[in-house]
Amino acid sequence: MSLISPACRDALQHWLDSLGALAGRSENTKNAYRGDVTEFLSFMTLHHSARQGLAALERITVADMRAWMADQRNSDVGARSLARKLSAVKTFYRWLAEREGFEPTAVLSTRAPKFTKKLPRPLAQDAARAMIDTVELQSTSDWVAARDVAVVTLLYGCGLRISEALSLKGTDAPLPEALRILGKGDKERIVPVLPAARSAVDRYLRLCPHPQSPGAPLFRGVRGGALNPRAIQGVMAKARMQLGLPATATPHAMRHSFATHLLSAGGDLRAIQELLGHASLSTTQTYTAVDTARLMEVYNRAHPKA
Repeated sequence: MSLISPACRDALQHWLDSLGALAGRSENTKNAYRGDVTEFLSFMTLHHSARQGLAALERITVADMRAWMADQRNSDVGARSLARKLSAVKTFYRWLAEREGFEPTAVLSTRAPKFTKKLPRPLAQDAARAMIDTVELQSTSDWVAARDVAVVTLLYGCGLRISEALSLKGTDAPLPEALRILGKGDKERIVPVLPAARSAVDRYLRLCPHPQSPGAPLFRGVRGGALNPRAIQGVMAKARMQLGLPATATPHAMRHSFATHLLSAGGDLRAIQELLGHASLSTTQTYTAVDTARLMEVYNRAHPKA
């Protein structure tokens, strides 16, 4: 038997539908919200030994919220993850309270645990170049090596997410000087494509044994299907071990490197925000902290009075 009442299940679905329609949230975000709120509602069912209908949800108390928070901590849920779960629950409750006309203070007043935001971990410029060169050496197949280089070059040269690079279609080739990318939350942005990235993709296409068609994925797996992101994660893991780079040298770190290196070269923060497709400038501003931290590291190591 489901731990969630039909009324709550319907309300949850209506809320998720409204998120997609009005806020432009991505499917991944909606699925994460669904999981977080479903887990919360299931806990309340077990906590009260009865499935929680909408009327019962209106009566949730501060003590109930404390019990849920304590249960999460006892389950080794980290502060960052718990803050995310609480944010999802609050967003759902705010919507439900407006729809049903009740007072949601007990839920909305619950404080999120404090945590230190992790700074992006970019690669140094020479390490980023070495990563691209070393990725090419991981396959005995020329076309697979060219494919992997093309993908990693796009991540670093254009600041793409791995999902964005692998969503490119045959209609995108040959790559133009600027790509129209559909990112998180269906947010569209224009990204310039460096000649090195266009050249890497052209070489891959010349060697790829699978015929290209407009609607097919641009990057193919060995059997001709869409390339799985785990293949790029795996080839980068092998390359970073050979280079002695940390475990943070992932595909997403190439995107971090793109932003940090642009900023170090004097790039405008607003322009970098547009290139990355960040909805909020505060997200992009984390790269200024990375740049400052690196400057301080150089200062402390090199200055005679440091």
